[in-house]
Amino acid sequence: MDLSFSAADQAFRDDVRRFLDTALTERLRTAGRLSTSVYAEREVMREWHAALYAKGWIAPGWPVAYGGCGWSVSQRYIFSIELARASAPGLSPMGLGMCGPVLIGHGSAEQKAFYLPRILSGEDFWCQGYSEPGSGSDLASLQMRAEVDGDHFICNGQKIWTTHAQYANRIFCLVRTSREAIPQRGITFLLIDMDTPGVRVDPLIMTSGEHVQNQVFFTDVRVPMANVVGKVGDGWTVAKYLLEFERGGTAYAPDLTVRLEKIRAMAQTERAGDGLRLMDDPAFATKLAEAGSEIAALEFTEHRLMSTLSQGGSIGMMSSMLKTRGTELSQRLTELALEAIGPWASPFQPHATMPGGPVPHHKAPNDPSPIGPDHALPVMAKYLNDRAGSIYAGSNEIQRNIMAKGILGL
Repeated sequence: MDLSFSAADQAFRDDVRRFLDTALTERLRTAGRLSTSVYAEREVMREWHAALYAKGWIAPGWPVAYGGCGWSVSQRYIFSIELARASAPGLSPMGLGMCGPVLIGHGSAEQKAFYLPRILSGEDFWCQGYSEPGSGSDLASLQMRAEVDGDHFICNGQKIWTTHAQYANRIFCLVRTSREAIPQRGITFLLIDMDTPGVRVDPLIMTSGEHVQNQVFFTDVRVPMANVVGKVGDGWTVAKYLLEFERGGTAYAPDLTVRLEKIRAMAQTERAGDGLRLMDDPAFATKLAEAGSEIAALEFTEHRLMSTLSQGGSIGMMSSMLKTRGTELSQRLTELALEAIGPWASPFQPHATMPGGPVPHHKAPNDPSPIGPDHALPVMAKYLNDRAGSIYAGSNEIQRNIMAKGILGL
């Protein structure tokens, strides 16, 4: 099997590098390098989104007819690699990576014409309304109600762990429109404007101190029935389609590979106080080698998936495998990074990093100069933030159940 990129792909890679050299300002590179969350903070995302949109590269995975790039699977993979290597800040996937593809696959002509251009331009910023208190991994048990009133639904209930709801002007929700013997039935996929009367957003502060997550409350919120995606009561089908993109729509290996390289570089420097280089410790060097082997195995799996997709196949249950391995390896790297920086993990200094949202209970010191080397600044917050990786998009225990049932037939 030939794993090398073609001459055309290598030329494309050079084009991407030239673009990133000019489009990624020092502010954007710093934001990417010091990011503590999965996504950058709102204004950084807005700036980077605008640059990619102006270039026509904002939606690599979309069909050309809807504003996509027309890139091959390998070109999209190369783009992911180069973004990671250039320290590009992360964009929210809620619109571009989730709602957009769902509308392309299940939306009406009117919905596509209205929403897709606004997602591409960044005019609309979306959040996801899936999880509820008591209905997280067991998503089919959700209770948020939507009752018919003429040509509208009246929505009551709440959603939780809603990323960047404090910034979003729209939310896509799963709501219960009927009670059925099988809980997956009677669920509807609904688009809701966040400025509709009766919508309230309350912050949830993460262990890293960041305000990234929220609770969203809906009290007698009127939503046009025209905002249903797919059919009323068939939202579970739409939701499963979306989850393929959320769980496996992004390649994990490029970012993991770059992060492992950075940890190796950290381990080559002396840690604070003890004067040790962790790379001189055979046990730690072994841990890095093991992580590298597992990332390489994940990369080969992603290459196999690239081959399947390039031949017209679908990601299917591979999304569960990629999500499980990708998030668990990501958490492993945060642990290795903590070990690599040693005592530098102790200072709490979000003013010196680029959090994914405000840190409301932190006051910058009189002397805001960072404590420790630059590479150590985001490590502890990233470790704390990434604890959610094996839970969001369906916990990894749920993913293993899916694989056991759907792939192994257990």
